[in-house]
Amino acid sequence: MTKMPNYISTTNACKLCKPLGASLAFRGMEGTVPYLHGSQGCATYMRRYIISHYNEPIDIASSSLSEKHAIYGGAANLKLGLTNVTEKYQPQMIGIATTCLTETIGDDVPMIVKEYERETSAANRPLLVHVSTPSYSGTHMEGFHAAVAAAVDQLAQSPAPGNDTVNLLPGFVSSADYRYLAEIMADFGITTTMLPDLSATMDGPALLEYEKIPGGGTPLESIRQMGGAKATVEFGRTLGKTRTGATILEQKFGTASHRLGLPMGISETDRFFACLETLSGRPTPAKYADERGRLVDAYVDAHKYVFGKKAIIYGEEDLVVGLTAWLAEIGVTPILCATGGRSGLFAEAIAAVTEDVLAEQPKAYEGMDFFDIAEEAETLGPDLLVGHSKGYPLARKLNIPLIRVGFPIHDRIGGQRIIHLGYRGAQQLFDLVVNSLIEKKQSDSSVGYSYM
Repeated sequence: MTKMPNYISTTNACKLCKPLGASLAFRGMEGTVPYLHGSQGCATYMRRYIISHYNEPIDIASSSLSEKHAIYGGAANLKLGLTNVTEKYQPQMIGIATTCLTETIGDDVPMIVKEYERETSAANRPLLVHVSTPSYSGTHMEGFHAAVAAAVDQLAQSPAPGNDTVNLLPGFVSSADYRYLAEIMADFGITTTMLPDLSATMDGPALLEYEKIPGGGTPLESIRQMGGAKATVEFGRTLGKTRTGATILEQKFGTASHRLGLPMGISETDRFFACLETLSGRPTPAKYADERGRLVDAYVDAHKYVFGKKAIIYGEEDLVVGLTAWLAEIGVTPILCATGGRSGLFAEAIAAVTEDVLAEQPKAYEGMDFFDIAEEAETLGPDLLVGHSKGYPLARKLNIPLIRVGFPIHDRIGGQRIIHLGYRGAQQLFDLVVNSLIEKKQSDSSVGYSYM
């Protein structure tokens, strides 16, 4: 179901731009410099936006097109920029993403890259991966998935025999989530290629000297070998028939594909662990059974605080689907699920994770901005908002708690360390929701009691 606004403009969009997502995906690949083919302002904006969430430096190169290049094309600037980045950073790979400007003027980036490769020595040239990411055609999540697909398509080679790895394509989650997923896969005894991997590249330790390219990220050699894996696990209920890394591997190399929702809460995490049991031939390790048991106990302990509370959830499509599944599971009633994306599958995905739990389905709207969300909120009477920092003005206006999850989180520290996934993530989010509701009740009380 798509809500059609009665106006044309967007007011405070509930999404970010496509090349920003591509830049983050490339940042999660070993030795890679993200490179935007477009104006300098795009790269400057994205660096600032990303740094504010992660509190980590990120260099995003740019071909720095001017008015002249909008008329005559940006091929010369793109080639010069590739040479400069190679000399300054000595990267293993440069991930090239287009912007609105270069897509509008019609620069043929694949052709320009081929020309550059013919004109330069392979011995001194990093790998070049390119992806089309005009902002006017999608969201940052689409740009993220497109960059992952481009890396798989352009780097993966005919597989060598005997590869027993499992590819894991988690999508855009927190650095802590990537670390937790790596831990889970290792505990199941599964050798894993996780693409991308922002666990270290966007949440690293303090260093005495600045590293132009931080360590970590998915090894490029592992990406080359992804076609030989025995299976690919990909998170995303709203990906549909989109050409993703998993579908490319399946089509080109016959790699078995398993698509799941983001493992948030008990039900969705149970599905993920059941898949891992099948792939590994092992039962779920005891530590995760214990995590699950503690989570169930917490649900019982605090059910009285959350049952019947109403929530508005907004953000990236698959994150909203995962959050909705989890909130319905703990007794919170999702009353509005909103996203800036337009997959056409959002409402269907929301229904799939709530139809056996909720008596009444929540409103699920695509293509929404915060003007739309605020209008709906006035009549729905939510008890809390769940989403990123851009919802804070609305939460303040309504005088209700904002549960900060996803990206971007600009008004708090530690957004990159929030665990959203698995039993462990559900436990942390559950405690956060319960304590936020208790704090709200406590602060509103005329008595100011100190015992719950």
